[in-house]
Amino acid sequence: MASTPPSRQAPEPVAVRGATSALVGGILFSLAFTGLIWWAGGRLESVQLLPDQGAAWYYWKLPVPTFWTRLSAWGLYVLHQVTIWGLIFYAQSRRSKYTTGLHKFNVLALAANALFILAHFAQTHILYDGLAQDVSIFSSQGSVIILLVLVLIMENPRRGMFFGKKAPLSSEVVRVVRKYHGYFFAWAAIYTFWYHPMVSTPGHLVGFLYMFLLMLQGSLFFTRIHVNRYWTFVMEFAVLVHGTLVAIQQGAGLWPMFLFGFGGVFIITQMHGLGLSWGARIAILAAYVAGVVAVYSGRGLAQVNEIIRIPIIDYLAVFVFAWLIAGALWVIRRVRGPAVAAVEGGASS
Repeated sequence: MASTPPSRQAPEPVAVRGATSALVGGILFSLAFTGLIWWAGGRLESVQLLPDQGAAWYYWKLPVPTFWTRLSAWGLYVLHQVTIWGLIFYAQSRRSKYTTGLHKFNVLALAANALFILAHFAQTHILYDGLAQDVSIFSSQGSVIILLVLVLIMENPRRGMFFGKKAPLSSEVVRVVRKYHGYFFAWAAIYTFWYHPMVSTPGHLVGFLYMFLLMLQGSLFFTRIHVNRYWTFVMEFAVLVHGTLVAIQQGAGLWPMFLFGFGGVFIITQMHGLGLSWGARIAILAAYVAGVVAVYSGRGLAQVNEIIRIPIIDYLAVFVFAWLIAGALWVIRRVRGPAVAAVEGGASS
């Protein structure tokens, strides 16, 4: 019998249990596993590490890596990455629709991420090293920053970019980011997850909890909860908490830059997608200004420029990436001709 044409394939079966239940269960799993990392962290204190060598140095890596430490980190990372990319490709090739229940590929993605989380825990306690041994610390930080910038691009049509007003971004660029963002987001989360060994410093614990939640969000693609504006906002806002806590732990006095920097992005963009009244928005803005005044009256007004650094970087990056994507699409059209003049629309995870 001939196979069914892709455009007429039967819809993917959907599990009875809803995506909301999976979200709640995933959050509880994430919290519990973060607790496990904390509880087991004392076992890793005997690992001998090199002295800290500055901002570009990642402290938590073995002084002398071996073939097996590298193979364990890179091998498991590649398996994890390819598995999730494969599930995203499968879901898109089936022309899946958004549902309130779980598709089969959601169940597989949740199980795969849980399995690799367990594998990384075991790998850390046996061989310790992560990807940090071979790649720059800035690659890990940059991947998450780009992820957040792409979210700003995707959400521009819904909530705007500046105080509810849309930025002049090409609709084609937005469609492309929406369609293919799942592959980049999966890379950013999984790469950062395997970059670090599962040590139990406060910064690592908060960071791993955030990565668990990002992987949970990524596992729920093509479900309604994946595009729920309140849940997606939590994922965006969590970077403020993570960045601020890590800066406090490092003790360099940069925590206000992260708190008020990411807080500024919230004031300028993110809160305008939550359906808040104008009164509520004004109250939040007033609280933000009062916080800035309270902190910088003691810190010194000369340092107040710290609060605009992150917003400037984020919004400049929005336009840079939009232009780069538009340029790439223009090149593709010129090289491949009119047949690819319009990129297929539609959102995916």
